[in-house]
Amino acid sequence: MAVIPMRDWLGDYPRGWLRLDLVAGLTTAAVVIPKAMAYATIAGLPVEVGLYTAFVPLVIYAILGTSRPLSVTTTTTLAILTGTQLALVVPNGDPAALLTASATLAILVGAMLILAAVLRLGVVASFISEPVLTGFKAGIGLVIILDQVPKLLGIHIEKTGFLRDILALIAQLPETSLATLAVGGAMLAILLGIERLAPRVPAPLVAVALGIAVSGLLALQDQGVAIVGHIPQGLPALSLPDLELIAQLWPGALGIALMSFTESIAAARAFAGRGEPQPPPNRELVATGLANVVGGLFGAMPGGGGTSQTAVNRRAGARTQIAGLVTAAAAVATLLLLAPLMGLMPQATLAAVVIIYSIGLIQPVELFDILKIRRMEFLWALVAFAGVVVLGTLKGILVAIIVSLVSLAYQAAHPRLYVLGRKPGTDIFRPRTDEHPEDETVSGLLLVRPEGRLFFANAQRIGEQLWPLIEAAEPCVLVMDFSAVIDIEYSALKMLVEGEERLRARGIELWLVALNPEVLSMVQRSSLGETLGRERLLFNLPLAVERFRARVTASD
Repeated sequence: MAVIPMRDWLGDYPRGWLRLDLVAGLTTAAVVIPKAMAYATIAGLPVEVGLYTAFVPLVIYAILGTSRPLSVTTTTTLAILTGTQLALVVPNGDPAALLTASATLAILVGAMLILAAVLRLGVVASFISEPVLTGFKAGIGLVIILDQVPKLLGIHIEKTGFLRDILALIAQLPETSLATLAVGGAMLAILLGIERLAPRVPAPLVAVALGIAVSGLLALQDQGVAIVGHIPQGLPALSLPDLELIAQLWPGALGIALMSFTESIAAARAFAGRGEPQPPPNRELVATGLANVVGGLFGAMPGGGGTSQTAVNRRAGARTQIAGLVTAAAAVATLLLLAPLMGLMPQATLAAVVIIYSIGLIQPVELFDILKIRRMEFLWALVAFAGVVVLGTLKGILVAIIVSLVSLAYQAAHPRLYVLGRKPGTDIFRPRTDEHPEDETVSGLLLVRPEGRLFFANAQRIGEQLWPLIEAAEPCVLVMDFSAVIDIEYSALKMLVEGEERLRARGIELWLVALNPEVLSMVQRSSLGETLGRERLLFNLPLAVERFRARVTASD
């Protein structure tokens, strides 16, 4: 793959794709631009920062990224994480200080992503499990919705935490601006109606256009409806970072970088077309990292690939990153030509856009699907959800990571051990269940199959499951099928040696079957290998059963 991936496909770019990429880029722009402006308000930033984020990162990623449909701007999750971090370092909300802090944060996020690529840490994206991510995003969605409701009502509350914010919102309800509520309610109805009745129509663009038109015609600002206000016209200026903020920003930047990459690689993989290469994680780290660094230098907020805008881009027919460049060009045109009109947009319109697209983060059906399959995974999802709602978004990331690692450790420490039976008339051995009472067993022979990697944390657990089975079956020979054991660590091997001695003392032989080359080599180098010899290290289960039956026949 070339240093600049665009070179891999640009030379052979079919002419017929250009029209498809142009249409997809413009269609995506109709969704991305209003949403990017709305997401900037989530972060407490001016709306033009959203436009910068829909411009610079897209250009950099189009040149350096490997996913053809991925739309790299920002997302609801990244926006609220950014807003939480900016509120910590600029508590007074000074606009100039917020812009500097945002640029510094974006550059820091980008630098962390590039460093992760240098250290080959692309695999880290897999460390947050899907159920935990589902719970985390549901919590984020709920927090964002609560954050935007005051803008729909035309009231203001001091944000002090999710539960206290709910109480403050209830207390302020009598101060609701009816005009603002009417605008917000109308925008919600329009967005929902278009999403249901005409899903191919760019609902955010329609809502924004209507909001601007009504605001200008009816002079909504004079009726107490807050509008966006002045938007600087022109291209973004160079925005230098404040190095003194790094000490305060780096913990939050680390969480944002992790979430940016997690969302980006998930969207890139989900929408990869047939015949397109799967995006290499470490190359994607570099691309999204540089997109953030350069974007931060030109006033963009931290960004990454979003699932919703990538889905729109792919559905609209995008074939290559040219579509992303077209979307970026549309953002530039908006900055140069439409900024005065955008300033008339009601804040309630942006709040409605944010709410509608944040609701999608809350997936009750997916949570119930998790519950139906595994109750424990559902509990992990609830813990991640509660971590965001109770502790806040940045600490919620830490909770999500810890929960994922604890879940992984729990599963690794509780390996499965199955008693096997033979499917009648075949050489198929499978776990014995009530569904297959006809499966055959051999008197005096106990067949078991452990699964996974055997190591110090779970070897004891295997023993705790195995000995009651031995007590119940009283076999002459215990056969352990190691076909599903990928590795065995020294502590586990030592316990296996001790277990063989206990079995021998009770007159029970241990046979090991279907060891992979690495596990077989370890066993042979240990004292257990000398004890078992070639005779009790067997190739497969049918051979073990045949040998046992031959022994029984010979003894008779």
